Amino acid sequence: MSDKEHIWIPKLKQQLADKKIDRREFVRYASLLGMSSGVAYMWAGKITGEPLAPPAMAQDMPKGGILKIAQRIPKVDNPHTFSWVYDSNVARQVCGYLTRTGVDNVTRPHLCEKWEASEDLKTWTLHIRKDAKWRKGDDFTAEHAAWNIKHCLDPKVGSSVVGLMKGYMLKDVDTGTKDDKGNAVMTTELWDANAIEIKDAKTLVLNLAQAQVAVPEHLFHYPFLMLDPAENGAFAVGSNGTESFDLVELEVNRKAVLKRRPDSPGFVDELHFIDLGDNPAAVAGALASKQVDGIYQGNIEQFDLYKGMPHVEIHQVVTAQTAVARMQMTQKPFDNPKVRKAIRLATDPEKCLQIAHKGVGQAAEHHHVCTVHPDYKKLNPMGYQPEEAKKLLAEAGFPDGIEIEINCKPDPSWEQAAVEAMAEQWKAGNVRAKINVLPSAKFWELWTEVPFGFTEWTHRPLGFMVLALAYRTGVPWNESRYSNAKFDELLGKAEGTLDVDKRREILGELETIMQEDGPITQPLWRSVYAAYDKRVKGFEIHPTLYIFGETLAISPA
Repeated sequence: MSDKEHIWIPKLKQQLADKKIDRREFVRYASLLGMSSGVAYMWAGKITGEPLAPPAMAQDMPKGGILKIAQRIPKVDNPHTFSWVYDSNVARQVCGYLTRTGVDNVTRPHLCEKWEASEDLKTWTLHIRKDAKWRKGDDFTAEHAAWNIKHCLDPKVGSSVVGLMKGYMLKDVDTGTKDDKGNAVMTTELWDANAIEIKDAKTLVLNLAQAQVAVPEHLFHYPFLMLDPAENGAFAVGSNGTESFDLVELEVNRKAVLKRRPDSPGFVDELHFIDLGDNPAAVAGALASKQVDGIYQGNIEQFDLYKGMPHVEIHQVVTAQTAVARMQMTQKPFDNPKVRKAIRLATDPEKCLQIAHKGVGQAAEHHHVCTVHPDYKKLNPMGYQPEEAKKLLAEAGFPDGIEIEINCKPDPSWEQAAVEAMAEQWKAGNVRAKINVLPSAKFWELWTEVPFGFTEWTHRPLGFMVLALAYRTGVPWNESRYSNAKFDELLGKAEGTLDVDKRREILGELETIMQEDGPITQPLWRSVYAAYDKRVKGFEIHPTLYIFGETLAISPA
């Protein structure tokens, strides 16, 4: 923060005092505006009279050893286009981010030492840490950060960062060509030549086209790693980085070996990620027999099994983790909004939760905003209405119903169970679905292309973030090809609204659009867990399942 307190901080203090936001939300938003998280925690305690401590730091950690974690190992050669968290868990140990969102959902500086937001939330000044360096010895500079931002926003790269930043960093541009239907082919470019401004070697300014409250959180979107510009966006064994580990060995679908540099923060000598395939029993067996020391994510069917292992500790967290049955609105019959809504009405989320996830979590409401989000707006539930679904299908020109195919993957196994539960329910609404189960590796090659697929989406700390990634017109992760001008307009408005009460009302409008017109059927939100040997120290489960290798240690056997 500058010496002058940001205009929004007194308003946040008043909202906390009036109980319009809770203590954690105060800390989150104050930190986003540039107040240090330590000061924000202090103010939260002062206002409410209840101290709220930041996450505890590990003390007296054992040094040395090899820590092995069971996790899938996909290709990691193009980090700015990563599609899932476990991709980034490998690269994160080598390359850093400008910011870091912790297990408490508070975003703090990382390669940045601080940032400042203008009163209108349209100018963000990022100050790079003076001691931030590349492994090969050069300073990490504002120029390097600017290169990475521009690379992620380049439409030829195809990074999902575009989904978060398009509204405030980019503008649509006509290429002068037309597609096979005669429509203009559009691309994107920076909205202004000075949108990314390098002030000096350690100061970067983002000048936005419109207000945005979540810039620091966007900078920790998991594909937004800071890569060495000299490597042109590629990542491999031996790649340069700013973090504690070097990637020394990589076999896709088998293992990744990372070795900590002796002069870098951390405790273990090596961190190994071991790929044990799609079979959850094999993962559980490896932890039971101590072939691995932890698992990236536990399967719900194995929860009791892990609880019964005397040497294992379960780490559990409530999240906005989910999966959605998404329909491409450019493909028949999903181009008709009545068909899309009919499939929602023919789905019973509460029963899906019980069948697929043993009731661990909560039923979803078909709009991809979770009750854990501070800007969630409670709507009347759509309910399970198969007869209404039949009527809508008849109105759409399908009096005898529809036959469709849905694609899913077997790992984690709850996803296939959820699809099977939904497909059974859909029959009552005249929706007959064939289920195509693809190996996980194959699914992730095709997930944005299949007309109907069941796609896992991870936790985001704010309700509008996943809406921007998944449903904003024309962005790389818009797997449904959804396009709704009113939705895009409201989304941009929500992104620039810091007042939680006002933003909640905007989110309510977005949620309603999703229920009436949107491209998804969403059965459930889920709690997630990881399981680690009790010898592992320093692990705290992150709601997005991020792993930070420099915080982990392992006691001798």
